[in-house]
Amino acid sequence: MQNHPVYFDNDPQIEQSTLNLGPTHPATHGVFQNVLQMDGERIVSGVSTIGYIHRAFEKIAEHRPFYQITPLTDRLNYCSSPINNMGWHMTVEKLAGIQMPKRVDYLRVIVMELARITDHIVCNAILGVDTGALTGFTYMMQWREHVYEIYEEICGSRLTTNIGRIGGFERNFNTIAFDKIRKFVRDYPKVLKEFESLFNRNRIFVDRTRGVAAVTAETALSYSWTGPILRATGVDYDVRAMEPYSSYEDFDFEIPVGDNGDVYSRFLVRNEEMKQSVRIIEQALKKIENEPSDIFHAEVPEFFLPPKEEVYNNMEALIYHFKIVMGEVPVLPTELYHAVEGANGELGFYMVTDGGRSPYRLHFRRPSFINYQMYAPMSQGMLLSDAIINMSSLNVIAGELDA
Repeated sequence: MQNHPVYFDNDPQIEQSTLNLGPTHPATHGVFQNVLQMDGERIVSGVSTIGYIHRAFEKIAEHRPFYQITPLTDRLNYCSSPINNMGWHMTVEKLAGIQMPKRVDYLRVIVMELARITDHIVCNAILGVDTGALTGFTYMMQWREHVYEIYEEICGSRLTTNIGRIGGFERNFNTIAFDKIRKFVRDYPKVLKEFESLFNRNRIFVDRTRGVAAVTAETALSYSWTGPILRATGVDYDVRAMEPYSSYEDFDFEIPVGDNGDVYSRFLVRNEEMKQSVRIIEQALKKIENEPSDIFHAEVPEFFLPPKEEVYNNMEALIYHFKIVMGEVPVLPTELYHAVEGANGELGFYMVTDGGRSPYRLHFRRPSFINYQMYAPMSQGMLLSDAIINMSSLNVIAGELDA
């Protein structure tokens, strides 16, 4: 970590004051708190506290059938909720031994990479705001809206999407959705380049971020960091490459890494990852052309909901719909773990089943919760203004803290 003056809580020569950083949203980008001991504008020590959302998702999930858990995952990282949804669906598919068609895998990859882009847009644009640059934020947010319009065509929702189903998607992508996806990957690289031109060599932005909150690879690994902030330290760990899922092994992409793990490196890594996401989506669009166009889910009638037209007009379809939603499909007692590369790091689902309609135990490995543990110790000796942009660069999403 960056070298700061060393402070001690019991130093009698320091007249300290206590500052509650949060749980107000503008200061902390979410509902959580840091109780800081301050020497003027410099942080002497701090204690991070969470629990202000009171969600208890894991315990709620243990009393819900598998299908009804999907909306809970939306509320973990709401900046990239489709990744949460599909990570959960893949966990259940792993439990049930469902083999996915290639086209479904490629459709999922498209949606997950769009979600990664929107998450990085939010993080890097807000980092610009916290260093005094609003223009990049107002420019980039419209492109997040373009992705949300794609979500609307696919599932009808925008932020908390409940997108996809166990076994695939609820419906096929329509022509409008594909047209909007192609337009996005065609136009967005130019936009991202303009965004980078505002910041990458901006003297004020570079001075505010370079060397701030620098973390070594060894320290990051000791705190179990994953995602862009770990890769910014020079560690090229990415679940998509190390433990491929959803046919990511079929794609050619690079894993951007940084050099010294500071705020500036995290910013650069996220920008490069957005470029790689566009590259992956372009490949997926080409691969889909070689797959049957009518396939959008696996042949698993015991998990895949019947079409609504049949449910409304056919008693057998209505019964099946009820059994699936209420968890009447038996599963084997087992223990498993499945992880995907979330926008902020490894998003994992550890599940224990006893053969019942709900998980006996379900634990979400939320990357923000893991990454946030280091915030207080790494802020020691830091100016308060630097601690704010450090928090921005970690992209802590409060929904992942209180699960």
